[in-house]
Amino acid sequence: MAATPAYHHGDLRRAVLSAALDVIRSDGVAAISLRDLARRAKVSHAAPAHHFKDKAGLLTAIATEGFELLATALTVVPADTTHRLREMGAQYVEFALGHPAHFEVMFRPQLLHGDDPELVAAKKRAFRALRSGIEGLPAASRPDARRAALAAWSLAHGFATLQLSGSLPALDDDPVETFSTLVTAYPTTDRP
Repeated sequence: MAATPAYHHGDLRRAVLSAALDVIRSDGVAAISLRDLARRAKVSHAAPAHHFKDKAGLLTAIATEGFELLATALTVVPADTTHRLREMGAQYVEFALGHPAHFEVMFRPQLLHGDDPELVAAKKRAFRALRSGIEGLPAASRPDARRAALAAWSLAHGFATLQLSGSLPALDDDPVETFSTLVTAYPTTDRP
């Protein structure tokens, strides 16, 4: 009988995360199964549980990664940009459209281990980045930075969600440009 060659996976954690993101993009979060992901990564069915413990642990890792990516996307807008908040909104929409699987998981707290320290830290970092766009406005334009941040977040998040679900009419070929144009068409508080 021939010996079975030893199998070594270079980065099992990343392979499982990548496979999970592919499944979410194509079939939605409900289609996630640790056993199926193990098959896709060509490892034992117990291997994903070793890294993530359970499905919620896997989804928590995806959400954490998503919030880190979002925070990075929001912080690329320079602080001295004239319409920083508007540009941060466009970055938010671009992030959501570029990372739809992350986006689908990030805002579904019932699927996650909400008390995971890495998730909590990543969420705080993303919200701080968003809030920095509000705090950079003149004081008279931002009487309540928390409410203004919530309003800005709701606008960008709502647009991105509608776009990803196919609910928006096709206004042009670039949804990020559409968002920027729509936001520019209405008075905002981020005028110099």
